[in-house]
Amino acid sequence: MGAFKAYDIRGIYNKDFDKHTVYKIGFFLPQLLNSDHVIVGRDVRASSDEIFLSLCEGITDSGADVWDIGLATTPMVYFATVYLKGDASVQITASHNPAKYNGLKISKTGALPVGENSGLKELEKLVTTSEVLITKEKGKVVETPVKNDYLSYLKQYLPDLTDLNISFDLSHGMANLLAKELFGEEHFYLYDHFDGSFPAHEPNPLEVENCEDLMRAVKARKSDIGIIFDGDADRVMFIDEKGRFIQPDYVTAVLGKYYLEKEKGNVLVDIRTSRSTSEYLEKLGAKVTTWKVGHAFAKVKLREIKGIFGGELAGHYYFRDFNHCDSGMVAALVVLQVMVGLKREGKTFSSLIDSIIAYSNSGEKNFKLEQKDEAMQSLYETYGKRDDVKALYDFDGYRIEFDSWWFNVRKSNTEPYLRLVVEAKTDRELNEKLEELSSIIKSFN
Repeated sequence: MGAFKAYDIRGIYNKDFDKHTVYKIGFFLPQLLNSDHVIVGRDVRASSDEIFLSLCEGITDSGADVWDIGLATTPMVYFATVYLKGDASVQITASHNPAKYNGLKISKTGALPVGENSGLKELEKLVTTSEVLITKEKGKVVETPVKNDYLSYLKQYLPDLTDLNISFDLSHGMANLLAKELFGEEHFYLYDHFDGSFPAHEPNPLEVENCEDLMRAVKARKSDIGIIFDGDADRVMFIDEKGRFIQPDYVTAVLGKYYLEKEKGNVLVDIRTSRSTSEYLEKLGAKVTTWKVGHAFAKVKLREIKGIFGGELAGHYYFRDFNHCDSGMVAALVVLQVMVGLKREGKTFSSLIDSIIAYSNSGEKNFKLEQKDEAMQSLYETYGKRDDVKALYDFDGYRIEFDSWWFNVRKSNTEPYLRLVVEAKTDRELNEKLEELSSIIKSFN
């Protein structure tokens, strides 16, 4: 059952899972979450309608109702879960994956994620080992639109954008549902219609090549900022006015400029986050907590530390005031709040980013190899036992810190990769350490 992952259910449709799997997920989900209804939204992938029908069939055969919110971004489903006081919800999406993929993101009461350790393993067991026995009266599918309510919620963050020249890339994805109504028709929009085959580029803006059209547009139009959403609009990336891709963990620092000027408090970052970001946030009065990668972990941890907001290297940003969930739209609006202030002062987005960056960073490097555990153990033996180690985080892979440099190595939860991030005080040291670490990893290929 290869579609059950750490954070969600996802894979190539009709290979890793099919409509029969989806039916059983629908049938057993109300039992798992002890709910007599399930809120369901979906993206525009070619397989989403079939998955929706199978999921609804399973849910209603179990005796529960479906509250159908229709086409939705993933954060819109989180919003609906809380707004409608739901105890179970599903977004049908494969997020940033290519068009042949699809999946289901499941949440429970309060939009808390159902991940590997919070119900997904039990659901997988029910789906793979239990028999479907229909004993209750069939449930109903009830159309329950929430788009306008979600837009009203988002508009509280909307600044006056009159003086800003903004270019957007909506990636043919779910951001199209909201962007023009939220930001206004007067801005420049690339790929501003739904197409679940994603003909322009894959809906993954973390891969810089997928941002190249937007980079060109920003420079050609002399835009102040470029904004690009992933397929289900839970993630967002930014391009500065020079056409540079901004590493997403630096954007966590930008969010801090907005929030921490109003209120000091706890901020969550993931284990891959740059020291540049953590140190910038600390100067603004934040207490920074480092934690595991992934929405299923981040949302719970942000609640636990009573954090104001959090951010990840992958472009997920979490907000206390959005039920501790991630929203690409909220993140974009907060960054635009900061941008309006910069413009008023005659400053640029790039000048702010440059003031944040104090270290040379490799970004996330991916290594495809079979002996992932052996490679990680070798790196630990080589670096983790040295006398000059300043800090060692041993969750989600591990992060080993020294005076002037650090690295994080971790296994991907969704793909066959070992992921490495290296950071150092100088370009020279970064290149040297990256070469050292890479050669150890490659020796296990």
